[in-house]
Amino acid sequence: MDILLVGGLLLLIMMVLLSGGVWIAMTLAICGWVGQAFFTSTQPGKNLFSAFWESNASWELAALPLFIWMGEILFRTKLSEEMFEGLRPWLNRIPGRLMHTTILGCGIFGSVSGSSAATCATISKVALPELMKRGYSEKLALGSLATAGTLGILIPPSITMVVYAVAADASIIRIFLAGFLPGFLLMALFSGYIMWWSIRHPDQVPAADPPTTFFEKIKLSRNLIPCGALIIFVCWVLITGYATATECAAYGVVGALALAAWGGSLTWENFWEGLMGTTRSSCMIMFILAGAAFLTKTMAFTGIPRELAEWVNAMQLSPMALIAVLTVVYLILGTALDGISMIVLTSAVVLPMIQKAGFDLIWFGIFIVLLVEIAEVTPPVGFNLFVLQNMTGKDSNTIARAALPFFACLVVCIVLITAFPQIVTYLPDVVMGVDK
Repeated sequence: MDILLVGGLLLLIMMVLLSGGVWIAMTLAICGWVGQAFFTSTQPGKNLFSAFWESNASWELAALPLFIWMGEILFRTKLSEEMFEGLRPWLNRIPGRLMHTTILGCGIFGSVSGSSAATCATISKVALPELMKRGYSEKLALGSLATAGTLGILIPPSITMVVYAVAADASIIRIFLAGFLPGFLLMALFSGYIMWWSIRHPDQVPAADPPTTFFEKIKLSRNLIPCGALIIFVCWVLITGYATATECAAYGVVGALALAAWGGSLTWENFWEGLMGTTRSSCMIMFILAGAAFLTKTMAFTGIPRELAEWVNAMQLSPMALIAVLTVVYLILGTALDGISMIVLTSAVVLPMIQKAGFDLIWFGIFIVLLVEIAEVTPPVGFNLFVLQNMTGKDSNTIARAALPFFACLVVCIVLITAFPQIVTYLPDVVMGVDK
């Protein structure tokens, strides 16, 4: 059977199972099993166990439940409410007001966690209840959280960037530096859409508070000190090299517990509720990761990603046409694969094509990271959609529709860095030199 036909069949099975209400992780694993049992000569049972173990036996992954626990503590001990109260007077006159905290929060936290799932889960736990309580649009909040959560893999440090740098034999530091300006550009696009939407729908945004003086704003900003100090500390120990991302997550948990205890809002009840909430969310995410890892093995055994890449190579396209077709190919792969697997399974064929077409490998690294971000919010296997679905109870298709305008912002960002590659290459060239 034709390999691409096999891919289409597996995608159809996945959509049928998801629409039938089968658990997301089970759906991914079932599709992986079908693919290996009927279309390869390998042993699906053996690969299932190895995929589940390998996907979760990771020191880096230990940061995920710790960051989620930090978010649970901030949410359940009212520290997050104090943070929003501190931000409120500064954002009062900006269209969209506190809705911008989803973008700022994901941008800042993404630079610490390096994980899209951890960023989406943690900021959602903190921001979503506060925004709903204040009367903001749930649809806009869900859409912004789903897409802004992907900033965790664009703003360094990023595991996805490291994987690409190794696959492309490129400088990890240059890749990291190249991510900053596109990350800020994407945050500006997201916030710009929130402002435009808020101006168009003033009835769906809470009324502005009465004007406050600068000194009153400073006084209210003292509510930002606890959470602000915690975030600055976690970022500082990571940037200075005193701790890894996982160790930073542990510091974050200890710091959040200390702040909650110092403020008198930590009780045994909310401590236990936060721990159980963390356990549920972490188990859900890790189970999905395991199912996705098994499906990735199936894709590798069937050769679907490589077949797509070789098909593109055989077309002998012009440079811009090549980029356009690769965009479509990676969007297709993003419906069934996680970002790291997309890079690993296609790099051997795609990277020589990119070099031959005259593209800078550092620029292409950021280009492919942006495509991976799009994959995180693309049904049926958009990972951030699954995270928000399990945290809010909303259907993943509902969240995907809410994310569509922000999805368009991602596309605009890709168009801009393609038209103006200096957005990506300027900072690495200035800091490290053009020839390095």
